[in-house]
Amino acid sequence: GTDDDVDAALEAVHEELEGDRGAVTVALGGREAVFEEVGTTVESDLARAESIAIPITLILLVIVFGSLVAASLPLLVGIISVLGTFLVLSVLSSLTDVSIFSINLTTALGLGLAIDYSLFVVSRFREELHAGHSPHDAVVRTVERAGRTVAFSALTVAVSLSALLIFPLYFLRSFAYAGVAVVAVAAIASTVSLPALLAVLGPKVDAGRIFKRSPHPESSGFWHRTATRVMRRPVGVATAAVALLVLLGLPFLSAAFGLPDDRVLPESADARGVSTILREEFASNESDAFGIVIPESVTAEDLDAYAAEVSGLEGVARVDTLAGSYVAGAVVAPANEASARFADGEGTWVSVVPAVEPVSPEGEALVHDIRAVDAPFERLVGGSAAALVDTKSSIIGLLPVAALMIGVSTFVLLFLMFGSVLVPAKALILNLLSLTATFGAMVWIFQEGNGSGFLDFTATGTLDTTTPILMFCIAFGLSMDYEVFLLSRIKEEYDKTGDNEHSVATGLEKTGRIVTAAAALLAVTFLAFATSGVSFIKLFGIGLALAVLMDATIVRALLVPAFMKLAGNANWWAPKPLRRFHERFGIHEVVDDDVSLDDYDTETREPVGV
Repeated sequence: GTDDDVDAALEAVHEELEGDRGAVTVALGGREAVFEEVGTTVESDLARAESIAIPITLILLVIVFGSLVAASLPLLVGIISVLGTFLVLSVLSSLTDVSIFSINLTTALGLGLAIDYSLFVVSRFREELHAGHSPHDAVVRTVERAGRTVAFSALTVAVSLSALLIFPLYFLRSFAYAGVAVVAVAAIASTVSLPALLAVLGPKVDAGRIFKRSPHPESSGFWHRTATRVMRRPVGVATAAVALLVLLGLPFLSAAFGLPDDRVLPESADARGVSTILREEFASNESDAFGIVIPESVTAEDLDAYAAEVSGLEGVARVDTLAGSYVAGAVVAPANEASARFADGEGTWVSVVPAVEPVSPEGEALVHDIRAVDAPFERLVGGSAAALVDTKSSIIGLLPVAALMIGVSTFVLLFLMFGSVLVPAKALILNLLSLTATFGAMVWIFQEGNGSGFLDFTATGTLDTTTPILMFCIAFGLSMDYEVFLLSRIKEEYDKTGDNEHSVATGLEKTGRIVTAAAALLAVTFLAFATSGVSFIKLFGIGLALAVLMDATIVRALLVPAFMKLAGNANWWAPKPLRRFHERFGIHEVVDDDVSLDDYDTETREPVGV
């Protein structure tokens, strides 16, 4: 029946049959029961993850800012973003299918990005205040610099997520709809609501100070020294860092893909218990039987010949039809009263009981063999094995398109921001490198089962087919997020001094602590979801946390300074036609650091007297 019919049947079995029935204990299993329990588990996981992430986030923010008021602002914006996320998901669910799993990830993404973005905005506002600017000027300067960077960063994340729209799977599309909307909510809250609040607070942003961190002199500090040391030996540092990332990514070469089943649930789950009993204590795979639909009328002779041939295929245990049951190419039982279920007045369907695990290479081979059987009528093969085959087919053909879409869009956005062709190319390469460790860990931990006891999940020897694509789009966008934050500050310094090494070291000095703090805060949010009872939610949480941390440390602290040192002033080079295009259509800074906003003409945006 329909989804509503299935829900009604599940509810009826729960209420009327499940539990102790005298001498018999009744338990409910099957795909519908499994994913019903997955849904309820995901909902409880969300509340637990937020109760873990928010207190830890507040503590880290206090450590970063040293002030209760300043620390509370990013968290406040994060909560606003989460509430906006729920509103967005509510609206989307009334318009289209939205996966239950998108609730967890988009909530984590909204909370993490809102805190990240507001962290940069509040930090820049405090920096402008401490430089002697009035609260009004500090707010405007903050929005023109940090706000501009936040908006651009949000756009790069949204572009990465929008690539999911090209795949014909509602699971991926729902993440695209929800993810893009959530990124927009986080960006608007950070660049509109937060600056308004900062304008009201002014110097009171530092109220509730717990400790005061002594400012270090210009061109000093840990991150400045790190960049300087890296640029002394750029070739050696870059070679070692790239080798480490590639080494960590090698396990992904042995990746195997499947579809989620009951084993995504913890062993204590009722629906999983039923599936475990069926899998381990019964020789027949009745619960894995799948249908072959014949939507047109068919003669008894043709149906008999077709069923006999399918039952003789390797990997088929039995075939049940309107005409009876078949094993190894022969009829073993004539039609009976139960056979009537195969007739609908026009067409018919055939039930195939497999002798192999459906979601496996053997199951995929069986689907291909069945589809290759010649028949004088149309037929459609269903079931989990066929779903796996079709999912892989629909994804693999569109992967190059999605990758090209993300690459070209990101390149264009970075060119419009920085006016360089080398910087966008370098950013794309480094972001791909930063993801190698994530994909390697995905296989090493969740496919091969290393650490499964500690993390409390069951490894099945495969990864969900859609997981790498979803994680790539999210992690790539987040990696580009930090790339934009760092490069924008480096470019700001380069425009003032024209000194490549100085601008790289100063850019890392100005953003290193904030990027590290932002990465730690985002990682906390994702790691909180690693407490989920559903294994692939654990995978997302751990994988994305690892991607963020690797990007904010190895890539930002080592590879970016090394590559920018090697490129020298060519970092900001572009061919003359592209340079003229950028001068006309690119996004530029409008304020000189040494000139007050009061000295600017409000219409021309040029300094008075120019």
